[in-house]
This record gives sequence, structure tokens and C-alpha cells, in this order.
Amino acid sequence: MDVMPLLLLVAGSAAVAAAARRTPVPAPLLLVAVGLVLSYVPGVPEYTLDPDIVLPLVLPPLLHSAATDSSYLDLRAQLRPVALLSVGYVLFATIVVGWAAYQIVPGLSLTGALVLGAVVAPPDAVAATAVARRVGLPSRITTILQGESLVNDATAITAYRVALAAAVGEGASWAGGIGEFLLAAVGGVAVGLILMVPIHWLRTHLKEPLLQNTLSLLIPFVAYAAAEQFHASGVLAVVVVALFLGHRAWEVDFATRLQEDAVWKMVAFVLESSVFALIGLQLRVVVKGLGEYEGGDAVWYAVAVFALVVASRFVWVYPATFLPRLLSARIRKREDNPTWKAPFVIAWAGMRGVVSLAIAFSIPETMHGGEPFPGRNLILFLTFTTVIGTLVVQGVTLPPLIRLLKLPGRDAQAETLAEANAQAQASRAAERTLDGLLSDERNSLPQPLADRLRSVLERRRNAVWERLGSVNPVTGETVDDTYRRLSREMIGAEREVFVKLRDGRYIDDEMLRTLLRRLDLEEAAAYREAT
Repeated sequence: MDVMPLLLLVAGSAAVAAAARRTPVPAPLLLVAVGLVLSYVPGVPEYTLDPDIVLPLVLPPLLHSAATDSSYLDLRAQLRPVALLSVGYVLFATIVVGWAAYQIVPGLSLTGALVLGAVVAPPDAVAATAVARRVGLPSRITTILQGESLVNDATAITAYRVALAAAVGEGASWAGGIGEFLLAAVGGVAVGLILMVPIHWLRTHLKEPLLQNTLSLLIPFVAYAAAEQFHASGVLAVVVVALFLGHRAWEVDFATRLQEDAVWKMVAFVLESSVFALIGLQLRVVVKGLGEYEGGDAVWYAVAVFALVVASRFVWVYPATFLPRLLSARIRKREDNPTWKAPFVIAWAGMRGVVSLAIAFSIPETMHGGEPFPGRNLILFLTFTTVIGTLVVQGVTLPPLIRLLKLPGRDAQAETLAEANAQAQASRAAERTLDGLLSDERNSLPQPLADRLRSVLERRRNAVWERLGSVNPVTGETVDDTYRRLSREMIGAEREVFVKLRDGRYIDDEMLRTLLRRLDLEEAAAYREAT
């Protein structure tokens, strides 16, 4: 096995993603654009997206990372819009896009068209999260988009399997389709519920951070594989487990949380970057097999399907937003009246991604009788153009659209005040605990050390309030910026002394690593206190 193409993909995509941070262009869009260009550069390896790798090995960790960063409580509060989008909209888009494609494309069977509809139906978790974070969407919209993209893959994969069974001649009925959907949904949730408690117990009882982080990396693959063994939804199993673990993460040892956060940020960065680069690199693969559909007809079909995908989301989102309010007095009393702007942004933020491509590549090349699957290459091409179209058109225009609509963003001052009040309550509780502990003769400390404990607590309590303070007129820094800079420079001076002592053989490398780690933890603590 030649590993050089894989190394080039990972290294190149990471470099492009890092460069994107210095530009106003979101990293997913730049990665796709670079992939499109490189797909026809001589000497660049031909990267074929393998669904047997993407679905069981790439999708689970990406879903796990996104779900653990989500809020179970926020998702529960937005359960109705999330369910209407992740289940209702995906099924609606499957039928509408499939039926329209059947009418538009000559020679495409209805079952084949429904396969296409299921493939392009689900917006992508990675794309939605990446763009939402970059443009600073209001928290409610971000929660809805994240929740939808975490669950909709399960709906789309199930719809695809039902449509594919009918297309290849296995026979499929409405009752069978509904039964398979219920098995996937209920089974996936059940597997997640069964696994989440023992996995969390293991995480809280393992005392070695390296073992805990090894377990953390295995969790999404175990959940996905276990659910798939029972023909249930691995996607839902991963999401259920990850939401529970994220909600209870505070019970895990602090050293594990520090390592886990760094490890998962690295894993998500590498996978996300590689996935979007892979999307662009599929151009040569999907174009060369079009056959009879090459030329202007293929372009027309691609534009039509893209327009159908975008339009169907608007057709679904507005009724799904306003009809429940018209039909339920309880909803009208409990929730604020939405304007037309938020549903517009939700409808426009339906970017497709790697899951759609992976499902399309999993379409078999032949039917059960041995004849070629009708329209497979066209379905693959239309999926690719829809993914590229939504990422480029919607991804590029979403930030200016949000600015144009003047949606209210997150209230930074209100959030800081809430954080300060929470910290004040926690500090008072910590002071009472400290007073009680120091009153016990078993916990006696020299006064300087006791004062140090109190000063650290005082600093943590005041740090948030200081964030609301004025800016230094000379340097332009806030109090937090100055505190971080001074702390970093003091620690830097200590670090230089330790290195000089090691170089002079006064201490060995093992002691240097111990001292440097201590400084690193202090620097991280100082940074967190001031942010």
C-alpha cells in the first residue's frame, strides 16, 4: 500500500485550512476550491472517495466531536424544529427532488431518481458547523442547524437503503420502508442509550489519562459498529452517546479533559480538512464516467437539481416554522414570535457535504441480474455538483446575507455578565469550603500558602468583571490582554532559565520536561482565567 498519497492529502489539506484562517474565506470553501483545481493537475494522484472508509471510519469521529461540543439542553429546547428538519425535511426533499428529477431527466427511473433524492437530501454536519461558527449566527439558529445535521444522516441513509432496494429489484413497500426506518431510528437510539452509561462509568473510573483518551478515541467507532451490527443507525448511536458524554464531561478527571480537548481538536481539524479537500478532488472521477449525459444536458440537469434542492428547503422551512404556532396556543404562549429572517437563514444554510458523496459512491455498479445500475454515473455527477453548488453558492453568500438581514448576534456583554454572576456564586461557595477546611487542624497551612489560595480565588472572581473594564489608552489592550501578556512574559523568563540550566548540565532533560509542563499548565490556567 502506497501511503504517500494519503500523507500528501492530510498535509496539503491541513496547510490550506491553516492558510484559510488568514483570509475571509471559510476553510471548507477554500479546501473545496483547491481540490477542484488540483483534480486536473498532472501528477496529482486520483483520490476516489471510498464509502467503506468514509461512513464507518470518518463520519463517526466527526459526529462525535460535533455532538460533544453541542448542548444537550439547548437541543432538547429546540427539539421540534430539529426533528422537523432532520426527519421531515429529509423525507420531503427525497420525494420532491426525486420526483422532479424523474420528470426532468429522460431515461432515469423513478426508483433511481428517489435514490438521487435521498442522497442529496441531508445537509452536512461539518459544513453547517464550520460556517455557523465563522459567521457568528445567533445561538438558537446555530443549535437548530447543528442538531439537524447530527441526526439527518440517519434519515437519509435509511431512505437511501429503501430506495436502493426498490431500484435493484429487491422489492420494497411503504410498510417495509417505514419498518426499516423505525428499526434504524429506534435501534440506533437504543444502542446509544445502552452504551452511554457503561462507557461513562469507564471514563470516570479509569485513572490513567492515556487510557481514558484511548477509550475516548474508540467510543464513536464502537457505538457506530455496535448499532450497524443490529441493522440500526450507527449515526444515531454515536450522537446519543456523545451528547450524554458531553453533558457529563465535568465528572471526568481534569487531566483527561485537558488531553481530550487537544486530541479531539486535532482529530477534527485533520478529518474536516481532508474531507473537504476530498470533495473537490472527486471532479475528475465523476466527470469521466458520464457517457451519454455529457455536455450541455448534464449541465442543465445539474443546475435543475441544485435549484430543486435549494427551493425544496424554503418550501419546507417556512411552513415548519409558522404552522406549529398557528395550530398550537401552547407554542404561541411559550415561544417568541419568529420573524421571516431566521427561517430564511436556516433555509439558505443547507450546505451538502461528504456524506452525500459517500452514499452516492456506495451505489452498486450492477443490479442483481448483472446489468449496469441505470444512471449511476449521472446520479454521482448530480450529487457532486449539488454538493459543490451548495458549498460555494450558499457558503460564500451566507456571511453577507446575515449582515444584510442584520440578525441580532450573541449579546457578548449579557453573556459576560452571566458568566461573572456564575463565577461570583461559585467563588462564594469555594470560600466557604476553604474556610471550613482551614479550620480543621489536619489542613493547617502556613499563612502565605493560605493567602495564595485566597488570592487565586479572588483573581478568578474578578477576571470576568475586569473583562468589562476600559481599554489601556497607551497600548490599546484590555485588562485581560495585559494580564495574559505579562503572565506569558514572566513564564517565558522562567522557561529560558530552565533551558540554560539544562544546557549547563545542572538539571537533566527529565527534570526540564517536568518543570516545563508545570509552567505550561500555569500558562494555560492564566490564559483561561483571563478569557
